[in-house]
Amino acid sequence: MANSILTNTVITREAARILHQEGTFFSNVNREYRSEFAKQGAKAGTTIGMRLPAKYTVRTNATYSGQDHVERSTPLAVLSQYGVDVSFTTADRTLSLDDFGKRVLRPAIKQLASKIEYDALNLAYKRVWNTVNGTTNSVLTYRYFQKAGQKLTDALAPVADRTAIMSPSSVVEFLDATKGLFAANSNLNEQFREGMMGRTGGFDVGENTLLPSHSTGSLAGTPLTNGTTLGTSTTANSWVSQTDLSVDGATSSTTIAAGDVITLSGVYEVHPESKQNTGRLQQFVVQSAVTLTTTATAYTVTVKPGLMYGSGNAFQNTVLSGVANTDNLTVTRIGAASTAFGQDLFFHQDAFAFVTVDLEDMSPYGANCTRATSDSVSMRFIQQYDASVDVVRARLDVLWGFAELLPELAVRHLYQQNLIV
Repeated sequence: MANSILTNTVITREAARILHQEGTFFSNVNREYRSEFAKQGAKAGTTIGMRLPAKYTVRTNATYSGQDHVERSTPLAVLSQYGVDVSFTTADRTLSLDDFGKRVLRPAIKQLASKIEYDALNLAYKRVWNTVNGTTNSVLTYRYFQKAGQKLTDALAPVADRTAIMSPSSVVEFLDATKGLFAANSNLNEQFREGMMGRTGGFDVGENTLLPSHSTGSLAGTPLTNGTTLGTSTTANSWVSQTDLSVDGATSSTTIAAGDVITLSGVYEVHPESKQNTGRLQQFVVQSAVTLTTTATAYTVTVKPGLMYGSGNAFQNTVLSGVANTDNLTVTRIGAASTAFGQDLFFHQDAFAFVTVDLEDMSPYGANCTRATSDSVSMRFIQQYDASVDVVRARLDVLWGFAELLPELAVRHLYQQNLIV
């Protein structure tokens, strides 16, 4: 029979495979946590703690000096159930798998994959504090491409499993600057993945139209920190994922947008292991939008990474230099005020984690239900026949979660959209 190949299992597995291939972002991030959810029997709302590497300080003499072992974790919740509802005639079921995929599956899954990837990217960039090019008007050049790679190396990102995804505007400029670098035969096996162009400069390079732009807040005036003990100054091993800064002095009714990147005068980044001052101001990304209604009032601005400057703390990420404490530090936003910036994203696969997990099998309740997994992408397919119109109604569902894992292993390239011709 012509329709024998189109069993529910075959359809579901093919749909999951298509979903995996459509994305240049979530197909390149960490997906190993799916097994953790499988052990728990995940449902919408299930959360696990993603364990992060411990850190220690090094003794430089023979005297024993014990230190705390600090277990770090960041939450990954499966909260999002996305799906596509389709219908097709019994005649459609007699098509070959290729024809059925082109006519029914691929259009539906392409929309589903795009929605998941766009929402994941919107979550991702607001967790990334490292930026390049935010204070100039230039689009992506090979120099800024390599500056992004430098920032990943400075953060001790492994040289393997690095990905760069670019907007179409950046691709035009970048390809013009790197003519002839994408023709290696070793790249041909990647060409089946939509948007993947090849490998250069230590990155798998792809194009993505779903990269969100970022509009900066209107912050103006003389914004300053308010408080001598902001952040974490302990010398014992201690880690915080974010810090609440107190800020005043801004022009009344100006704003700070979630995703804005700021620096604080006198707060410098340190080498992740030696803890030596790099000479570069630490960048912080704002987590929630804030309106600074009056100049004299101090407002809470939550930022990542957590501000940790206590010498001797294995998790120290900053040092105060040229300032006595954290009070009256100048707050400077990266990029012009109230401006739309296009973005490209450079990352190691462990910067983020993406999971899809098995939804409940509804077969015991009389549904024609199948679940399938392809390369860690799980999908459920349910269908029901409507005899009155000779149509099979079906739904495809994905239960997914996304979170930052090690966001220091990611970099945003920013460019002003209104200056792109």
